Amino acid sequence: MNPRERYLCTLLFQAPDKVPFEPGRPRKSTLERWRREGLPAKVDWFRYLCGVLGIAPGSADDPWGGCLVNFRMNPTFEEKTLEHRGGHLLVQDWMGNIVEISEEYDFTYLRDPVDFVTRKWHAFVVSNPQDFEAKIKWRYNPEDPSRYPPDFEELAQELKGRDFILTMTIPGPFWQLRDWCGFESLCIMFAEQPDFVREMLEFWCEFVSRTMARVLDAGIVDRLWINEDMAYKSKSMISPRMVREFLQPVWSRWAREAREAGVRLIDEDSDGYVAELIPIWIESGINVCDPLEVAAGNDIVAYRRQFGRRMAFRQGIDKRAIAKGGEAIQLEIARIEPVVRDGGYIPGCDHGVPPDISWEDFVHYSRLLAEITGWL
Repeated sequence: MNPRERYLCTLLFQAPDKVPFEPGRPRKSTLERWRREGLPAKVDWFRYLCGVLGIAPGSADDPWGGCLVNFRMNPTFEEKTLEHRGGHLLVQDWMGNIVEISEEYDFTYLRDPVDFVTRKWHAFVVSNPQDFEAKIKWRYNPEDPSRYPPDFEELAQELKGRDFILTMTIPGPFWQLRDWCGFESLCIMFAEQPDFVREMLEFWCEFVSRTMARVLDAGIVDRLWINEDMAYKSKSMISPRMVREFLQPVWSRWAREAREAGVRLIDEDSDGYVAELIPIWIESGINVCDPLEVAAGNDIVAYRRQFGRRMAFRQGIDKRAIAKGGEAIQLEIARIEPVVRDGGYIPGCDHGVPPDISWEDFVHYSRLLAEITGWL
């Protein structure tokens, strides 16, 4: 099987020759640590890891590819420094929000984060319907040709013969409104300004639907990945009732349109405790979720018993156990192995691999992971 066939077969509860090998992606700071501990400089960490484990180069290569569309606002806001504050900067970021960051970071970290970035938000661009109309809506034109590469048709044709998974990543409705309004303000709006929230959700739903239509029509998408991040350590950030009322119609429409275009994997990404969200995702047509953070109380073994084969999973291995090393890693791999055997699960670190995980422990963990997924 090639990586694309293997990925689809695994998450669709079919019979892959092996389970995709995806131990997790290191943060920038994690890679810096690993280079100090023996990972050679200027090598691709994943290919080097495969070599260390004795997996044929490229045979387990990361099967993802990004889709040919951009959902970000265009134009973006001017990025500018507003004030220096004794080692910190008060800046306007590309989304128009006022953010305080350490002077060690630059705008790149806010635009495309590659590590954990501590920041403090001071103001968000949308606080009322007038802001939304004047500052936001015109920046999201689904007919904007720059959202696609100029040679889109040629690239789409070439991609039809691919051997890797092609993923279209979308900011989910809760994620996007939070970027515009701020988390606390948005949660209050759900309760006090529900009509305004519906207006923003309907706008975002329609914009995404129209913007992704060209890519869906090309018949090249394997996975629709909805980024949401809408749960705390023990609860969803808004109640299940509100989720069903406000967000479910958006997810359901996108999932329906994607499936009608032949997309087989509808994947919901949310940190935090997601047990009360999974049933709603299933009702919405979503059939994969991740990263299943163990520290937030997610238990993939319990979820498989509860939801059966209605939901496939990715990740779900406790990063804290990997950091402890030794027997803790062995026990964690043994814990999730029954779900690997049952199918519909690609195991891996339950978020970006943090810098408290050593290179030695990551190699040990990866070796055990390669064994239970059929690579060794």
